[in-house]
Formats: sequence, structure tokens, C-alpha cells
Amino acid sequence: MAVEIKSKHEIEKMRATCRLAASVLEFIEPHVQPGVSTEDLNRLCHDYIVERNAYPSPLNYKGFPKSICTSVNEVVCHGIPDPKKVLKQGDIINIDITTTLDGYFGDCSDMFIVGGKTNKHAQKLIDVTRESLWLGIREVGPNKRLGDIGAVIYEFAHNRHGYGVVEMFCGHGIGREFHMAPQVSHVGRKGTGRRMKPGMTFTIEPMINIGTEHCEILDDGWTALTRDRKWSAQAEHTILVTEAGFEVLTLRRGGYCPPDLRDTCLPVTA
Repeated sequence: MAVEIKSKHEIEKMRATCRLAASVLEFIEPHVQPGVSTEDLNRLCHDYIVERNAYPSPLNYKGFPKSICTSVNEVVCHGIPDPKKVLKQGDIINIDITTTLDGYFGDCSDMFIVGGKTNKHAQKLIDVTRESLWLGIREVGPNKRLGDIGAVIYEFAHNRHGYGVVEMFCGHGIGREFHMAPQVSHVGRKGTGRRMKPGMTFTIEPMINIGTEHCEILDDGWTALTRDRKWSAQAEHTILVTEAGFEVLTLRRGGYCPPDLRDTCLPVTA
């Protein structure tokens, strides 16, 4: 399947929608507190997005009933916000945001610790997941291969740390559509896969589990859980392939960035 190569005009539209998506995570972070329901978070994010003349892309996407995904503890991804799901001290939650602005999609997610402190196993899981994402990002550049991204993530998360790297879900091309070519696996073989070209935009979004990499889907058709019910974490950015390497379109203030890249991890402001 052909991969969309964006013009300078289209890249500016991608930057705008990705800035908005990242700003939603900035906005919602202080609201992730004990006693707050995932539906509360959904309502706040929904209002924030529509007030900025954009659309929360998950809402009604293939029947998904809410505006964001909220995946708590053993939920790998696609958790449906629920007024009965009340956050507790020490929970970990992935909040996944996608915005549609002026016809273009921007997608990002990150982990939040409810109440600011969790157990050491969950903290390590989050740290390894974020580092896995950035190791994958470093592999992005013109004429490099997509398989290199998954290879470095799997080597770090599984071979070095013993975690399960989810294969059921993957990153994806994004632009005028929510999901498009190419697929970006988080398990790969170096030197394989499609070559990257400047103007390509796609997500990298590793899902890392403390135990097995295997998942199961609940009867709602969306919520993915770890099969062994051990906890899971995910981190996601939308990436642009540039002539020089890469641009992370969904950087946000306060988001994780490797120490050696902090000079280049400043979010672009409107």
C-alpha cells in the first residue's frame, strides 16, 4: 500500500494538530488524581478539544463510544472511559489522545501515576516503556528501515529487561486518515521493512507488559487486557521523517525526553 508523503503545507497542518493533541495531555495531567473517574477525564478532554475548533478523533471511530482512551493498570490499550472506573492512589493510566484539526490527525499518549507515586515495579515499567519509545524514535531517518524501530525496542524491553512487547497492536501512518500505511511494529528485525522517506508521518507507540506479551479483548470489542493481568504501559508520539532525521510532532511541556536530547525536545508553540 502506498505511503502518503506530505508536502510542506500538509506538514504544517500536521504540526498544528499534533501540537493540539500534545496540549491535551498537558491540560489533563493535573486532573489525574485519586477519586477522579475515567469518564471525568474524558469529559474534560472532550470539552478542551471542541473548544479549540477540533474533533476528538476516537469518538464514534468504528463505534468507539468516547473521546479518549483511558487504560488503567492491566489494560494494554483502548480502555473505554467509565464513570464507575474511579482512580486510586498508585494506579497507572495511559491516556491516549487523537485530534482532528483542519482535516488532519495528531496522535499521542503517555503514562500518568495517580497521586504521583506507585510501586517500584510499575515505575520501572513506565521508565522502560518511555525509553523504548525514544530508542525507536532515534532509528527514524531517510532511507532507514521500519524494521529497525521494532528491533531496537524489542532488544531493550524484552531482551534486556525481560518484559513482554505487545505484537497485537502497532504504530501506524497518520495524516488525512487516523490509521493508514505504513504499519510500525514494535517487534522487528534490523535491516528489514519499508524504507523511510522524508515527508512520511507515523506513530511509534510501544505497549510493554510486565509479564506476557499476549492480550485478550473484552466483550465490549475494544478493551485489551494482558492475558496474565500483570500491568502494562504505553507511550506514543507522532513522528515526521525529515531530510536530516526526524521531528517529534507531539512534544509537550513536561513530557519525557532523554537527557542527551533535551536541547531538541522543546515543544513547538503556536
